[in-house]
Amino acid sequence: MVADVVPLLHGLRENGDNLLFEGAQGAMLDVDLGTYPFVTSSNTTAGGTAVGSGFGPTYLDYVLGITKAYATRVGSGPFPTELFDATGERLAERGHEFGATTGRPRRCGWFDAVALRQAVQINSISGLCLTKLDVLDGLDTIRICVGYEEPEDSIGNIHFGSEYYAGVKPIYEDIPGWQQSTLGISQLDQLPDAAQNYIRRIEQSVGAKVAMISTGPDRHETIVLDHPFRQ
Repeated sequence: MVADVVPLLHGLRENGDNLLFEGAQGAMLDVDLGTYPFVTSSNTTAGGTAVGSGFGPTYLDYVLGITKAYATRVGSGPFPTELFDATGERLAERGHEFGATTGRPRRCGWFDAVALRQAVQINSISGLCLTKLDVLDGLDTIRICVGYEEPEDSIGNIHFGSEYYAGVKPIYEDIPGWQQSTLGISQLDQLPDAAQNYIRRIEQSVGAKVAMISTGPDRHETIVLDHPFRQ
């Protein structure tokens, strides 16, 4: 409202400067591609960057997808991997899972590789930032949803919208957890072997490499494997 941003952005681009666009809310809340009608009012996928800024999509060099090491959702809507037991409560407590704007408690569940695979595709993800790995410390077993069991009356190839996700049952793969603390670790090889295996399994399941790993709330508590500005 105070300047014409489009020429400013392209002036910086032509000058070779680094530009960082930050989106808000999850890919499954996208008004067109999300779990309608449980969505927000705008495009939350990477394509919304070009729509909202006038910075054409082919000028984007790298798309960093942010995902937690487990799944959460605020408010209503389908959530195939939601936990209603002590483990779900543990994730919510350790992860301080409350809505940043509304203060509502977030629903917690196991990592959903199926949903994230779709998010990787519709955002053309270059790399993932896996956050809150330390919240999983101390669990004997960690589950990853690697597929969905669809109802017999499924509508064939329609794999989006709340109706689809509300009717599926998660297919889980159990992975050994770790008892050591990962809080504050900043080097990949310092993570417990089981934590490294969990990260590799996520990469295999979603079809994208993990570029960053958050091991705590401080910005320095981060493992950087692939920096977007060093491409």
